[in-house]
Amino acid sequence: MEITNVDNFLRYYEKVKKRTQRLFHCIPEDKIEWTYQEGKFTMGDVIRHLANLERYMFAENVQFKESKYAGCGIEYANGLENVLKYYNKKYQESIHIFSQLSDTDLLKKCQTPGGIEISVWKWLRAMVEHEIHHRGQLYLYLAMMGIKTPPMYGLTSEEVIQNSVN
Repeated sequence: MEITNVDNFLRYYEKVKKRTQRLFHCIPEDKIEWTYQEGKFTMGDVIRHLANLERYMFAENVQFKESKYAGCGIEYANGLENVLKYYNKKYQESIHIFSQLSDTDLLKKCQTPGGIEISVWKWLRAMVEHEIHHRGQLYLYLAMMGIKTPPMYGLTSEEVIQNSVN
């Protein structure tokens, strides 16, 4: 997918974010810092990571600035309600930055934290892929705890099979 129009991208990205945010409401308050293994991201870490990487790496880099990402620990927000408020605040800050881009800016090159020069539009596409990767992680975490999650696009796999021609 090539991103050639900022407004179209922002509308698309909002839909991606809403599909991720639906999962947040499935997380029990007492499980926000749950992880499957010591030393791995908790669900709170995943959400804070999405917020901080989007705001302090992707949004900085598309402004042709260096990354300011410094992690995703509990010190940024503690407790489900605070984590979700933090996530939403960082998302709004990021969207404000992205909305200042012009369509011409999408073709310019920015530098990643790894020192790679990449077109802004490709860096934004990588941001979407990053979001989707961690959404999958949240789906898995919730499944491991036996928590029912909403289907991604309206139907579960079982419902698609039931509604398909066999």
